[in-house]
Formats: sequence, structure tokens, C-alpha cells
Amino acid sequence: MKKILLGFVFVLLASVSVMAQNKTITGRVTSPGEPEGLIGVNVLVKGTTIGVVTDLDGRYTLLAPESATTLVFSYIGYRSVEEQIGNRSEINVVMEEDSQNLDEVIITAYGTADKGNFTGSAIALKGDQIANRPINNVVNAIEGQAPGVITTSASGQPGSTPAVRIRGIGSVNSSSSPLYVVDGVPYDGALSNLNPEDIEDMTILKDASSAALYGSRAANGVIMITTKTGKKNKPIFNLRLQQGISSRALPEYDRVNADQYYPLIWESLRNSQLGNGASGADAAAFASNNLIDILGYNIYNVPNDQIVGLDGTLNPNARNNFQGLNWFDELERMGDRKEYNMTYSGGSEKTDFYTSFNYLNEKGFIIQSDIERFTGRLNVNTQATDWLKTGINLSATLSEGNNARDGGSNSFVNPFFTARSMGPIYPVFAQNMQTGGFILDEFGNRIYDLGDLEELGLPSRGAGAYPGRHVVQETLLNVDRFDRDVISSRAYVEAKFLKNFTFRTNIATDITSLLDIGYDNTIVGDGAPAGRTRRENIRINSLTFNQLLTYTNTFKEKHFVEVLAGHENYDYQVNRQFISKQDQILAGNIEPDNFVTINSATGRLDRDRIESYLSRVNYVYDDKYSFSASLRTDASSRFFEDVRWGTFFSVGAAWSIDQEDFFDSNFFQMLKLRASYGEVGNNSILNSGGGQNYYPWQALYDLGFNNASEPGILQASLSALDLEWESNNTYDLGIDFAFANRFTGALEYFNRESQNLIFDVPLSLTTGLESRFLNIGTMSNTGIEFNVGGEIIRSGDFKWNANVNVSTFNNEFKELPFDEQIEGTKKYVVGRSIYDFWLRDWYGVDAETGEGLYRAEEYAEDDPRDRIVNGDTLTTNFQNARFHFAGNATPDFFGGLTNTFTYKGFSLNILMSFAVGGDIYDGIYAGLMSADPDGGALHVDILNRWTQPGDVTDVPKMDVTGAAQTNVASDRWLTDASYLNLRSVNLSYTFPRTLLERWKMRGATVYVAGENLGWLSGRSGMYVSGTFSGTTSNTFTPARTFTLGVNLQL
Repeated sequence: MKKILLGFVFVLLASVSVMAQNKTITGRVTSPGEPEGLIGVNVLVKGTTIGVVTDLDGRYTLLAPESATTLVFSYIGYRSVEEQIGNRSEINVVMEEDSQNLDEVIITAYGTADKGNFTGSAIALKGDQIANRPINNVVNAIEGQAPGVITTSASGQPGSTPAVRIRGIGSVNSSSSPLYVVDGVPYDGALSNLNPEDIEDMTILKDASSAALYGSRAANGVIMITTKTGKKNKPIFNLRLQQGISSRALPEYDRVNADQYYPLIWESLRNSQLGNGASGADAAAFASNNLIDILGYNIYNVPNDQIVGLDGTLNPNARNNFQGLNWFDELERMGDRKEYNMTYSGGSEKTDFYTSFNYLNEKGFIIQSDIERFTGRLNVNTQATDWLKTGINLSATLSEGNNARDGGSNSFVNPFFTARSMGPIYPVFAQNMQTGGFILDEFGNRIYDLGDLEELGLPSRGAGAYPGRHVVQETLLNVDRFDRDVISSRAYVEAKFLKNFTFRTNIATDITSLLDIGYDNTIVGDGAPAGRTRRENIRINSLTFNQLLTYTNTFKEKHFVEVLAGHENYDYQVNRQFISKQDQILAGNIEPDNFVTINSATGRLDRDRIESYLSRVNYVYDDKYSFSASLRTDASSRFFEDVRWGTFFSVGAAWSIDQEDFFDSNFFQMLKLRASYGEVGNNSILNSGGGQNYYPWQALYDLGFNNASEPGILQASLSALDLEWESNNTYDLGIDFAFANRFTGALEYFNRESQNLIFDVPLSLTTGLESRFLNIGTMSNTGIEFNVGGEIIRSGDFKWNANVNVSTFNNEFKELPFDEQIEGTKKYVVGRSIYDFWLRDWYGVDAETGEGLYRAEEYAEDDPRDRIVNGDTLTTNFQNARFHFAGNATPDFFGGLTNTFTYKGFSLNILMSFAVGGDIYDGIYAGLMSADPDGGALHVDILNRWTQPGDVTDVPKMDVTGAAQTNVASDRWLTDASYLNLRSVNLSYTFPRTLLERWKMRGATVYVAGENLGWLSGRSGMYVSGTFSGTTSNTFTPARTFTLGVNLQL
């Protein structure tokens, strides 16, 4: 604000002396760490736009007006310096490093704000926090670095985008994802299209006060991404080269081997016979004689009925004849990553430019998973006249790749599900059952064992090992490919008039052309034997056009006022064409023309429009007291015309105590109290499949219900003419501080209440429909956020900087349209959380019988399955098990810790993310603990099972019959969700100035970086940070990457 105030005074002075002559000022800028000179320091005549940047030696030459009184020297990471000009023609400056960055400018909605006067809640990630990290998606940089922000860990699928939640969960049936804004305009492309090298700043707006001007789409917070621009008089060519490898970051679940497996299945068969009344000898003989009849495969050199003896132990003479029993060995590989980036930027007094080109080629650690991407950007800004400025920012992305089919957690083509679930006795390739040698086809190639190749004399797998399917062969033969082209543009014209007014108009468009290609082969799997193909063409166009008028003025050197008024139009269109055909004619051709029968051919156009009016007032008095208020009204096409307008507002205030005369402290450099309240809308209603519902208010009809040649329709929904916006209302209280000339931080409390929640409410059967949308529901999120960071040690050439952030949030339903609603492992009731588990109450294992016990809902004295133990009413019947609330998926607290160590040219950066507390329902583990696997894999914990009376354990006995009672969902499968992730490690070396001058270079850095280097959690293999809801699924787990890079600046 001080700069604006003095700038205004300078303009007034300059207006009466425009004909004055300029004078030349020269000098050099250095620092204790860079005595040879600092490159790229901004040297500005205070109160004007007249300035230059320092050269390779830190020198500058500036033509300043005779009326100029002060020069301002500023550089990222250093304290700004102001020098009085006086009669001097040479001004040399020594700049000190600034770990507090108190002069930081916060990127906000439709503008910026000084950190000291900002009334809202925001956190900024600078480009240097993203640089040198081998990430293919900018969102990956957020994990562990922003208080109040929790993310899922990035999937190992190249190009995937992690999910983000800011300050809890905003909705039940609408989106809880934040709004992404790129260069001031909401972005509608895939975030994997953005080149991380182009990012200058990523600011997360967390409270309603800072995000409210984005109105209808800012209910879940806003992530502002600002791309780089050129620097005046500073042409720079930058080349970054990266080469890396990737592998699986999480180990696989610990599963039993073949030698352990056969006796376990034998035991399951024997116990089942014992339960049916057979004698011990008869039950043992039955199990030995029928073991291979159940499993199909005998991989040993002993007869089928001698693999496991009557005592339940493996035959000591059994030797394994088979190879290739671990299916992951055929599905996984060492991934490869190549990335090359070039930028060229610079500018003159009136024009700056930034250009970049990026090439990425990344292969995942699962076969048939990869991405190849080309991105380019051109950003040009021109000060056409003293009062007119214009600019354009163009980017284009061409990408294509293959996806591993992990969309269905229990799908047979999901490599993680099938390879994980396969028993350890089933080979990938067909082998001779007597000798174990590979069976070859007519060309000498190994044959994939489908588990039902009777024509080759091979048995069938057990039912739990999916006979007739082969995930390795299907992954190789099937196709799941995408081809995506994206063009994004941002253009503006800005005109200043009447001294204090600025009019700016922005126009932006994001255009995506996406082709999804799918093919299921004719040999094995869902497409066999006919073969089938699909194509989906998706064209997405979005257009944003706004007009902004800003008035800024400073009165009596203490009163700063900024008023903004604007209008905005948003138009989003999705055009889809889909075709699916089967009956392939010629092998090797997967184009639709090569298939006979049309299964489906559809097409549709969806459109979403918003019109908005917005305004904001900012007032600052003497850099002590700040006030901000905003108002926005939006009309959305998703609501009926009588109720489609929603009005949202915010107010915020801040008190800079450190600026008060009575506050005399050399210890604190900043001490600011702030408070805000705001209401923001949410119209992002989702359908049952998780996609956007663009027509929730309309009565819709399903097509295709024809009677022969007569067309027919079926009503799908009733109109909801009174359906309105969901509203997120947030209180925020915070204190920002800086102390000891080294540290900065903040402590915040928020109370976020989501009102008018939209639910699909059940209807009477007489209506002919099951439900309709209604605004009935309220949910709150409250929490505390804390972060502090700075320079811990500064000793000569050694520095240690650290930053830690810790956050909490608690979620609670305040109002619901029903008494209760069960959603999978959760139950929604007033007073509980959206992530409270509702599960059967597992008691343990009966030490005498080995049966699993639940706390009973009812007790029947004549039912032998019910019993009373130590005063607890228990049952072995899962259908009589009592359900109860059994924990919550939300962590007690979560956050991140960053440490940066520098010594001379060396720098080591270590980032860890963590969560403590909360529970996770490990359904994968449950599937591996079946008492009747029937060919499916088993976890090593099954070795702790009950085996004889008196055993004290939490794992029931193996039992084919009893498995139905113990394998069901219960709190038995809950475990602690705490984790620690070594998210990123980066070691770099920057070459000294003396060598650079000899090489005629401006900068050179080499580095080695690692991502996702290791997890600590409650169970090996468990993907604990994969979802917010606290459930595991068979999905693409994160990749561990190691990258060697070099960054050259010319």
C-alpha cells in the first residue's frame, strides 16, 4: 500500500514537471552470499514504472527523472532496499536475504493484495517450490505444503491428477473439488495439460472472504495458478533436461507362498467336514483327497492326495516344478521418464515476452501405461501507450497415452485386483503338469495359461482364481488409449483514465478435443470371441468474458481505497459422440469399420452457462487497519429461471498491531489479527455416476425404450423448479506473525457450514419415480490450521530453513432429509460425520471353537449361534450382528514438514507429508483373509488363525462353510490410517559465478530428485492416502521416481 500511496504522490508531482530532464544513475547490487553481484535485481524509481534489472555482474544503469527521490531495489528472497538519490549518480547496494518475505504480494480474485493488508486466508507456493521436482502434474506439488489442504497421493498412472480438498468436505451430492483458475480465469482443461515449468505462483484461497468474488464455483476454495512472464531488459534462455526411472512406491501386500497355501486350504476343507459331524480321521482324509479337486493345480512332484498329509503338513518330499507364479512379475516393469524444457523470455521498456516448449515421455511401472506430451506457451504483454496495456497468453498441448484399466476395483482386467488376488499356485504361462516345463505353441512361444485350457490337458483353476481370464494377456491385447489436444488462450486490454480509474476486459477460452479409444480382444476376456471396439469423441469449449472497472486512490497519505465493479459471462459446452461395435472382421484392425454389429451409437450436447455481476471494496488506513467487502450475484442455467440467481458476499477486516505506535517490539516484524465471513455458492451438482448434472431442475426422459419400430421414452426425473444453490458459509479467524527476523507463520480457526445441501429424496411409489432433488441438508466443517517456517540456522555458508504445517477438521451433519441413510461402510445421520463408519461390531474369536463372534442385535436362547460371554451378548451369525458407529476416516491432524539445507552451491530439500489418527477400512486386506479362498490369494496374517481349542487370536479358523459368517464387512477390517510419506527429496548443486563466466553462462544447476520414496503406515502395501473416505481399492498405486536433471541458463 505504501508503494501505491507514494506512487500517487509521485504522479501528482510528475504531472507538473513532465518536461524535466532525466539523469543517469549507475551502480552495483551485491549480497553477502553473492559478492560478485546479483543478477536480475529490480531497480525501480519509487512511485513510477521506470526501472531496469541488474546484469550478470549485478550492475545497472538507470535514466531517472530529475524529480525522482528514491530508488527501490527488490529481488525474490531478499529484503527490499530503498535508497535516497539526493545528488548521487552512483548508488551501490548490499541486499540481505529475507526468509520472512514480508513484502510478498498475494494473488487474489481479480487482483492482488499486499501480505500485510490482506484480510483473507491464502497460502502461496512459489515456482522455486516446484522447480527441480520431477512431476507431470502441477497439483502434485501441493501435498504436504499447504495448511488446511489435504490431497490424495498421486496415482502411478502417468498424467493422473490427485484429488484436493480445502478445509473439509463441502457437499454430499455436489462437487467438493476446488476451482482452478489459470491467469485470472477459471480453467476447464485437464490439469495435466499444464507444464509445471511455466508456473510462477500457485496461490490457494481458503476462506470465503478471499474466494467469494468467484461466486458460484468457489464454494470449495480456489487454486490460483499464475504463469510466468518475461522480465524487462533481461533476455534469458533456459534449458532443463531430466532423465529418470520409476518403480512401485508401495510394496505389495504380504501374501503366503505356495508351501503355506496348500496346508491352509487343506485345513479349510477339514474344518468344514468337522463342522458337518465327520470324525477327525475322515475329515483329514477328505481334505487330502479333495484338495486338488478344489484348487485344480498341483505344482509339486508328488501325487495329488499326498501334497498335504493327514496331519495337515506339507509333504517334505514335495518339490515345486513350476515357474512364474507371481503375476506382478509380468505386469510390472521399470518405468522410464524423459522431460526436456526450453524457455526464452525477456522484454524491453514497453514489451515483455515469455515462450516455452516442453516434451514429456513417461512410462509407468505397469505395462501399457504411459503418456507422451508436447506443450508450448507464448505470453506477451505490451504497454502500448502510457494509458493502454494489452497482452495475450496462448498455450497448446498435444498428448497421447495408454491407461492401465484400474477403474473397476474388482474388474478382471484390473491388473492390481487380479494379480493380487491370484493364488500362489497358478502360473502365468502354461506348463506341463508332470515336469513343469513350458508348453509352447507352433511358433515356439509360451502360451498364457487361462486356467481352463483342457485341450492342452491342463486343469481348471479354483473359482476364486477366475478360470478363463488372464490379466497379463488381456492387458497386452486390449487397448485403452487417449489422444488429447488442448488450446488455451487468455487475452486482455487494460486502459487507465482520469488518474484513478482502470478498465480491464479479459477474454479466455479453453478448447479440448479428446479421443478415447477402447478395444477388447477376440482371444480372452470380455470381448472374446467376437472382439469389440469403442470410440468416444469429446469436444469441450469454454468461453469466459469479463469487464472490470477499478478505482484506486490514496487520500491524505493514510487512506487507501480500491473499488472494483465487474460483469462476467461463462459458457461451457461438451459435445460427445460415442460408438461401440463388435464382431471383428480382420485381426489387427481395431477401427469401427472393421466390426459388424453396432452395440451403441449415441451423441449429445451439454451446455452450462453462468452470468455474473461482482463488486469489491478494499480500504486500508495507515497500513494499520484493513477492511474488505465483496458482493457477487450469479445466474446458473442449472436452476429454473425464477430461482437461478444467487447472491454471495464476504466481509473481512485486519489489524496490523505491529504498525501501532504503542507496539514497540524488535522481536516481532509482523503481528496481524484478521477475521472474515463469507457466503459462496455451489452449483456443481453430480449425477449418480459422479459426472456433472447440467439439468437438475428439469424433468428428463430416457430414450431407447422403443416398441419395435415405434419410438418410446421413459420418464427419468421430475422437475425441481424450486431447486436452489448450495451455499458454503465460512467464518475465519486468524493471526499472522513474523518474528526474530527469521520466522513467519499463521494460526487460524475456521467454521465452514454448507447449507441448502441437495439430496435425491425418495418419493412415494405412486409417483412412478424413486426420488427427486430437494434442498434439504446442512453440514459443517470446523478446524484449526497452523504453520510456521523460517531460517533456523544461518552460519557462514550454511543455512537451514524449515517449515511445518499442521491442520485439523471435524465434519458433522446438522440437518438431513431422512433419519438415516447407509452409504457403503458409512451411515449419514444428524450429529455424525460424512465419514463415520457404520459396521458390524466384531468381538473376536471363540477360543474354544475358532468361530468368529459379533455382538448380537438380538438374543435367542434356543439358537446355538447366540451366547453370552463375560456379560456380552454374542453371535456367530453375521445376519444377527449389531451395527454400530466404529470410527471415522478423518485424521486427527495432518500436514507436512519441509527442510532445506544449503551450503555454498549445494542445496538439499526434503518434504514429508503425514496424517495422524483416523481409520481406514481395508477391503483389500479383508479379501485376502478369507477362510475359504477357493484359489484366491491369502495374506500372511492368516497364519495367525485359530487352529485348536484354547488359541487366543483375532483370526478365525479356516473353514469352507464358516467363511460366509466371518468374511463379511465389519469393524474387524478397520485399521489406523496414520501415515508418514517421504514425499520428495532434492539434492542440487549450483555452479559458482567464476565458472559460469568462463563458460559464458548465467546459471547452471545439476540435481538428483526423488518422489514418493517411502511410506510408513499400519500395514505394508496399504494405499492409505488414496481416498478421503477411508476405504482401500485395487487402484494404481503411487510411483517412486528418481530423476537426474540439469538446468542451464544462458
